[in-house]
Amino acid sequence: MRLCVSVKQNIMAGKKRGYIIMNLGSPDSTSVKDVRNYLNEFLMDERVIDKSYLLRTMLVKGIITPFRAPKSAEAYETIWTKEGSPLVNITYQQQKALQQLITEPVEVAMRYGNPNMKFAYDKMLRENPGVEEVVLLPLYPHYAMSSYETAVEHAKTVHAKGKYPFSIRFVDPFYNHPAFIEALAESIKPYLTNNNTHLLFSYHSIPEGHVTKRDPTGTHCLTSKDCCTTTSPAHKFCYRHQCYVTTRLVVERLGVTAYKYSVAFQSKLGRAEWLKPATTARMEQMPAEGIKDLAVVCPAFVSDCLETLEEINVREKENFLKAGGQNYTFIPCMNEQPKWINAMKTLLLEA
Repeated sequence: MRLCVSVKQNIMAGKKRGYIIMNLGSPDSTSVKDVRNYLNEFLMDERVIDKSYLLRTMLVKGIITPFRAPKSAEAYETIWTKEGSPLVNITYQQQKALQQLITEPVEVAMRYGNPNMKFAYDKMLRENPGVEEVVLLPLYPHYAMSSYETAVEHAKTVHAKGKYPFSIRFVDPFYNHPAFIEALAESIKPYLTNNNTHLLFSYHSIPEGHVTKRDPTGTHCLTSKDCCTTTSPAHKFCYRHQCYVTTRLVVERLGVTAYKYSVAFQSKLGRAEWLKPATTARMEQMPAEGIKDLAVVCPAFVSDCLETLEEINVREKENFLKAGGQNYTFIPCMNEQPKWINAMKTLLLEA
């Protein structure tokens, strides 16, 4: 029996592997046309707006995109660089840094926009014709049907449709992985030099219905105030629980006391009930509560993007200062920081 296990391990160790890091994506440019195309692809995803196809089409293409595309194009214009989309460029820089640490090939794919999943698979196979297995790392620390789940299912669909000769496997959500927690905590530490600073963890919000829909028990999520701290199988798929776990582990590592940090959720879209408290509401409330010095980190993102660079670092900063805040510090995502690149390596190789 031990001999069989040893042989199997040796066979697995001898597989020719490749790696793909998967991010959300971005428009190809800041033109209204490109932004509209991107929003249509993104919002027509049934795991993002979980309505019937007909209703989703009416909402997205008839109401949301026509009004949102011009405004989003203006917002993208404020963060666009000479290299193009910050998120796409940062992901390529992460790939480049990873490739210095991993001998096997590393490629980049986006869930929406370019480079798409098919492009990444084709490039992997074309440049590495003997590859037998590809390990994919969705760059979403927490499980949500509109982020991690849709990335995984889309990658599976494209893989099956293309009949690629290599197998695929996925890195699990890493919201509590020690390497991720260490990298995230170290990225925050330099911004906490003032003892009066309050640390706000601003996570991307999702509809409450997405949380309850993925509750395998059907009776746990959002049914009580302490559901996220009460042990349940639902936690494996609960975005809210996983956000609070990340927060707890990071503040423990940093030694931040209970009254010096809080959690909020940003980027609400539409009229449905989303996770609360809302970041915008908290920006307006905190100065009146005596919080005048604020630092904001966005742990749902590992690469800076529109939601961090424009929403948090511009609009929410204005909201906080207008409400009476005095000092506002935006903490960048981990991006290409060495500890995060090493954490990515760990996640890929452990898979």
